[in-house]
Amino acid sequence: MVIARTCTFHANGFRFGFGFGFGFYSLRSHYLYSSSTSSHSLVNYLVDSLGLSKQEATTASSKVTSLKSLNNPNLVIDFFKQTGFDNTQIKTIVSRSPKLLIRNVSKTLKPKFQCLMDLGLSGSDLGNVIARDSVIVDRGLDTHLRPTIDCLRRILGGDDDVIKAIKRAPWLLSFGPHHTMETNLLLLRNFGFTDEKIRKLVLIYPNYLTQKTKRIKDLLHRMENDFRVPRDSSMFLHGFQVLSSQKKSKLYRKIGIFKSFGWSDDDVLGMFRKLPHCIGLSEVRIEEKLNLFMKELGFLPAFLVSHPAILVYSLEKRVIPRMQVLKSLDERKLERRMWSLYTVLTLTESRFVECFVLPYKDQIPDLYDILQYIFASENTVNVFVLLFLNRSEMNCCNLYAKSSLSYEALQIQQILLLN
Repeated sequence: MVIARTCTFHANGFRFGFGFGFGFYSLRSHYLYSSSTSSHSLVNYLVDSLGLSKQEATTASSKVTSLKSLNNPNLVIDFFKQTGFDNTQIKTIVSRSPKLLIRNVSKTLKPKFQCLMDLGLSGSDLGNVIARDSVIVDRGLDTHLRPTIDCLRRILGGDDDVIKAIKRAPWLLSFGPHHTMETNLLLLRNFGFTDEKIRKLVLIYPNYLTQKTKRIKDLLHRMENDFRVPRDSSMFLHGFQVLSSQKKSKLYRKIGIFKSFGWSDDDVLGMFRKLPHCIGLSEVRIEEKLNLFMKELGFLPAFLVSHPAILVYSLEKRVIPRMQVLKSLDERKLERRMWSLYTVLTLTESRFVECFVLPYKDQIPDLYDILQYIFASENTVNVFVLLFLNRSEMNCCNLYAKSSLSYEALQIQQILLLN
């Protein structure tokens, strides 16, 4: 059919047909040339003005197909800067959502940003929210953003808490119909939750509002019936968050690890009721900690069930360094407080230093000043280990220290070796 119509048209007027074809060809060629030129210009613009890599700029540019000039991207970038976004935030926004570069600043961006600024989000905070979920900008102002903010206000009671929730989960503003939030809110109220308890849940776990109602019903049922956590327990909200953050299969694998160390179902449930976050640990972490506390230190399930906090402390940053300090003090026959390991592990870092480091500064005067210097650094716990190692121990850990400790920690190592 196309060939026949083309031939007929050609027969009725060759010159007219040729002219039409030629004109179409010229227009298409001009369009392709202009599109290619604009794309090339945008790539250079993003590289020069924002510092994107050539690859990042090319990828972003390929998603902007209707750009006629650089005027609008320039207006958008300037608007972001005037709003208080830093360059890193702008780069992130443009890389993830390059189509924002062709949005109308006065009609689209300004009104929506003003709505969020009226709430109390501004400057860098607003930049972080948009950088994490730029879909917010594509939501209708009166049909979505304002109703969602009003819904969050009803749930949380004040703008300060609404801002906290949005900072933790910006996608609350881009999530589907806000009616889902209302439905989930009603479900909790019917379950017996007070407004204050709901407020705490949303602040701790804002993703709750975006869950499917059917799944929430299932989680609430499991909390109360399978894990036997009373509704009025202070751990109910935390347990709900732990269950909702992982699949059933993974959860039961973790329970299986506890049982492989001799725990009964009642032991696991008892621990969960006291501190649900123990089940929130990774499978590897659970096994590492049970190996240390049960196989090496000889703790029984009953003790860990009644003192579950010991399981959530970091092995690298808290447990092992403090154990090493106690061991080294005992080996040097220095008098110390004879507290249980559990008590020592529950001390704050400053209290631990006060009780088990500072009293021995006269025995190690060269190290005390350096310890003061790096006390706030992330390597402090490694320093605790190095502080009390004798020379033979130091030689054994020399390779480890060189590969993983900071410059300051290595300074301590050298002082120990010299003294």
